[in-house]
Amino acid sequence: MERLNQTSSVSEFILLGLSYRPEDQKPLFILFLIIYLVTITGNVLIILAIRSDPQLHTPMYVFLSVLSFTDIWYTTTIVPRMLVNFLSEKKTISYAGCLTQMYFIYALGNTDNRLLAVMAYDRYVAICGPFHYVTIMSHHRCVLLVAISFSLPHLHSLLHILLLNQLTFCDSNVVHHFLCDINPLLKLSCSSIFVNDLTVKTEGLVFWVTPFLCIVFSYVQILVAVLRIPSAAGKRKAFSTCGSHLTVVILFYGSIFYVYLQPLSSYTVQDRVATLVYTVLSSMLNPFIYSLRNKDMKRGLGKLMARRKS
Repeated sequence: MERLNQTSSVSEFILLGLSYRPEDQKPLFILFLIIYLVTITGNVLIILAIRSDPQLHTPMYVFLSVLSFTDIWYTTTIVPRMLVNFLSEKKTISYAGCLTQMYFIYALGNTDNRLLAVMAYDRYVAICGPFHYVTIMSHHRCVLLVAISFSLPHLHSLLHILLLNQLTFCDSNVVHHFLCDINPLLKLSCSSIFVNDLTVKTEGLVFWVTPFLCIVFSYVQILVAVLRIPSAAGKRKAFSTCGSHLTVVILFYGSIFYVYLQPLSSYTVQDRVATLVYTVLSSMLNPFIYSLRNKDMKRGLGKLMARRKS
């Protein structure tokens, strides 16, 4: 904490949130409380359904359960603080608390990023190399892929937190956002942000774009392989195993690229809405997307519900 006091005269930040109007706070509290409860319930059900059904003990569904586990903590890093601020007049978060929240948002968000790439690779192997699937997606390799997906994002997050901690915040401490994100905080700094901005545009871009390119490559290969299938039924079956994942990828990456691939000076209200999509709404929608469009998950959830009733 001593280091924090040396680099900043700001001891806390004010998170203005989604709306400044007092009459909006209680409705927003109710809305996001419902979103949070639905997110936790949906993702817990996905995990329990996969664990309880032996037919779902395959790499694709193991990765999905890990994604749901990550989404639970990702949402918990963000929404409870929002709920407190909706009912609070001060809407403050300590300097250390802000950096801690940003660390976990970046670490868990990037874990989601890598897990989506791993899931795309799994579908690529299943469709383009089905005879080698069991060998390639072995238990050891699956554990390794999950371990890498969890470990690398923490190094990325730590780098940005350490660089941010070198800045001085000596003027306004009002953050025009509902969470501690790097772009709004950089706009408040009264010291040079050249290194931080350069790191976001280079290391940050590479860190985010590389998994995305892996997903694009996987789906290009999948598309080529599916178009070679002679029967329409075979094509539909192949595409059905990818549809849910592709929907999640478009929702997640579309909002992220909208926020971060634009100049720092143009950070606006629309960016807050886009941030809301990839941080809160995607975590809530993932269980619905994967369960409503996947027969195996529907069956697994049905078995889970029947077991709970009996």
